[in-house]
Amino acid sequence: MAGLALGDALGMPTQSMSAADIRRYYGGSITRLVNAVPQQPIAPNMKAGAVTDDTEQAFVLAQRLIEDGGHLDNARYARDLLQWEADMKAKGSLDLLGPSTKAALRKLTEGVSLEKTGRFGTTNGGAMRATPVGIAFRPGEALADAAWRSCVVTHNTVQGIESTTLVASAVSFAIEGERDFLHRAVNFVQALPQRGNWSPKASVLARVRHFMDWVEQDGRKVGDDEFALTLQRDCGTSVESNESVAAAFAIATRFFDDPTRALCFAASIGGDTDTIAAITGAMLGAWHGVQGFDAAMLDQVLSQLAEDNHLDLKATVSALCALRDAGDMC
Repeated sequence: MAGLALGDALGMPTQSMSAADIRRYYGGSITRLVNAVPQQPIAPNMKAGAVTDDTEQAFVLAQRLIEDGGHLDNARYARDLLQWEADMKAKGSLDLLGPSTKAALRKLTEGVSLEKTGRFGTTNGGAMRATPVGIAFRPGEALADAAWRSCVVTHNTVQGIESTTLVASAVSFAIEGERDFLHRAVNFVQALPQRGNWSPKASVLARVRHFMDWVEQDGRKVGDDEFALTLQRDCGTSVESNESVAAAFAIATRFFDDPTRALCFAASIGGDTDTIAAITGAMLGAWHGVQGFDAAMLDQVLSQLAEDNHLDLKATVSALCALRDAGDMC
């Protein structure tokens, strides 16, 4: 959860910007926490170290899992997300619900059933908030079901469910001490029965596997600029889960032993930088722990998380770990 928050904060100033504009307005690649410039399209002038909806929605899901004892109540969860957005609007925030989530929750308020509200959601909203599921559940059927339940209201598509389960299982395998947790997650999801509504968009699973294989075969041999160009041109870095989640897995693979560098790279690549960096941070953080990240930057983010967002990371993670340790969660 700390890695998720740090990645989110590093990507906050650059989200939805091109790599060229990031260099133009920030004087180069992101190497530290910076204030968002006035030209930032979603979070103008947001202060350095602040997190976005990625982290906040992950905590919304975490709290619902905790209150429900691990058995997610989707009706309550939907109300939680609607209340979160109302609170953000009251603060004047532009960093609100993503397009798939917003459309799905609007349908829910109109009386559409939970099974139908997310049938067009192929973006990364489920994946970006999946980390609590990976903490609360060990790899297995219960994790797969919890990942599905956590995104079915908003992202009930093959792409939405695959991306959410990939991130949750990567986190879970890492916590279990499996160094090859990225591959274990891909193989885990590959073996599951396919769920969700069909979409003509590319498979998340296939694209994650493709770009991980490319990194391991050729991607580690090229410089950072060429690596970034390949992801921008061939993978994509948009909010679509088959782009941003594939990019996050590729970045985590290339920079596996240097988590802070991975997050700075993700924050500089352009596109949905906050989510790509947040997912990368969650997965690498689950393996390396807080000691894997730059201590000063992490301290700043976690302090602001408590003071500005009123989110208690230690208490939340402790409660999620208690769910994991419970016999019926294994």
